[in-house]
Amino acid sequence: MKSMTGYGRGVATKDKRTVTVELKSVNGRFLEVNAKLPKSLMYIDDVVQKRIRSVISRGSVDVYFSYENLSDSAKKVNVDSALAAQYVSAAKNLRAEFRLEDDFNVTALLRTPDIISVSVPEDDRDTVAELAAKAADDALKMLDGMRRTEGKAVQSDLSALVGNLKSYLDLAKKRAPSVVSDYKRGLTSRIKELLDGYAVDEAKLLNEVAFFADKADINEEIQRLGSHIEQFNAICAENAPQGRRLDFLSQEMVREVNTMGSKSNDVTLTGYVVAMKNEVEKIKEQIRNVE
Repeated sequence: MKSMTGYGRGVATKDKRTVTVELKSVNGRFLEVNAKLPKSLMYIDDVVQKRIRSVISRGSVDVYFSYENLSDSAKKVNVDSALAAQYVSAAKNLRAEFRLEDDFNVTALLRTPDIISVSVPEDDRDTVAELAAKAADDALKMLDGMRRTEGKAVQSDLSALVGNLKSYLDLAKKRAPSVVSDYKRGLTSRIKELLDGYAVDEAKLLNEVAFFADKADINEEIQRLGSHIEQFNAICAENAPQGRRLDFLSQEMVREVNTMGSKSNDVTLTGYVVAMKNEVEKIKEQIRNVE
């Protein structure tokens, strides 16, 4: 079992080029990958996305990317010779026309606007993509390890909660057969008290008890909830993503417990139902963390 929250970081270096990929994942109903890449490096988005989707199936993942190029080909100095020639010619004309001292040298020319410019040539895309893939893989390995570690803790909590639910269900199952007999005794006692010595109409009494027994019967709900618990435990033992299936089963558990509560007309049984509902709500809360 994996949690949906975690963090991972990967760094890859080659030929004085360094790519860093950081991943941060949080809970989410579906898989959503938000990659924050510079426009100049959007071509590696697909590389990173494919790797993330091959490992993660659920959750919201933010991708932070940085790239540093310290290689000799990282920057290029460009000289506008034609513009420089015009500046030199203009300087000569000004010197001759106004009889000025000539202090226009190479250093001054280099400081003249637009003569020198620095450009960044198009990088080696294959190398950058290779580094991005390696950094993403390392980040995913760290992220996946963290999600698995937290997933073990979640699985342990779920196991305890489902165990509590099963215990309360067993108590309800044991109590259910006594509800009708207790109702019959209580109803008979009240009728005899009200009739004050008159004979009780057994036919009507049995009819009332039968109606109550049919209305209060929770055997189907008990069986279905027991089946859901078995399926829940089986899914928790799998290695595949479990979150969506567990979420569906928890909804079915809620339905069965609510139906038991609506049928219950017994204080003891109602107490077990309330306890079961409380455990199911805790289970639902934990499932929100499961991938």
